[in-house]
Amino acid sequence: MAQNKISIIIPARNEEAGLKSFLPALRQAFATSEIIVVDDGSEDNTALVASTLGATLYSHPYRMGNGAAIKTGARHANGDILIFMDADGQHQVDNINPLLTKYNEGYDMVVGERDSNAQANTMRYIGNTFYNFLATRIVGHCVKDLTSGCRVINAQKFKSLMHLLPNGFSSPTTITMAFFRSGYSVAYVPIQVRARLGKSHLNPFTDGLRFLLIIYKMTILYSPIKVFFPLAVLHFIAGLTNYAYTFTTQGRFTNMSAVFFSASVIIFLIGLVSEQITTLMYTSRNENHLKNYQSTQNRIKKIRKHYGKIPKVMRKDH
Repeated sequence: MAQNKISIIIPARNEEAGLKSFLPALRQAFATSEIIVVDDGSEDNTALVASTLGATLYSHPYRMGNGAAIKTGARHANGDILIFMDADGQHQVDNINPLLTKYNEGYDMVVGERDSNAQANTMRYIGNTFYNFLATRIVGHCVKDLTSGCRVINAQKFKSLMHLLPNGFSSPTTITMAFFRSGYSVAYVPIQVRARLGKSHLNPFTDGLRFLLIIYKMTILYSPIKVFFPLAVLHFIAGLTNYAYTFTTQGRFTNMSAVFFSASVIIFLIGLVSEQITTLMYTSRNENHLKNYQSTQNRIKKIRKHYGKIPKVMRKDH
């Protein structure tokens, strides 16, 4: 069986110092692998450093976002396995082999789990812990590091979900939840990371709100009933509470209670319909992947059958 090809994708914006810290060692350790640096409209020498140190460079004409850089790298990657690393110097070459070892056990995606010391500050740690907790409750599996940028992924499966990725910093969040929703296996491996070099591009407040919005959107995409059902229950409880109050004080059923009960039923039904649509969407995509796989296997069988009819003398020339 042929060895899988590896493509290492590094999105970068104003990260010349970070690239200098690990790119030479990465090039030496993975001499036969494809290393892609996507320059997201940098204003420093990021592009020059990347090309000088032996990486394949793709540049955006202006800043398009970390997610856009990841998608650009994935589109140009030729490997069967994609490895994503941050360009700020936190991720080092030593982080990769443990992830690859776990990946070769049969997982579809392996994520580098950072410890608490790797967080930039206490607020960042609290925020990430909350996101992990929320994502765990949504997907029903333990999510240990939702926002880690160091991960090993099956290229084909990643590209099939790539259209879901936003262009901003929430792409790790989106792809993690999308993999769980698609029934792909995900594992976490603890890694040691260094302090980043240079200034962080994340804004704790605005990007924190964006992460919450992404989690909410992915919940709708993952399982809408998990959003609509609690809302339906809240409206039902509000209607029941209002009815109990008005019946006790006025001895009647008011229009407000009727509105709450009606809204509860409508929200619940919308959730059911959305759940069915989401299920059909994922089922349809999985069926298309299965058909493509079967078609590829049939072509391989035809080639092997045809090749088997060729005399051995002619095969050598073939």
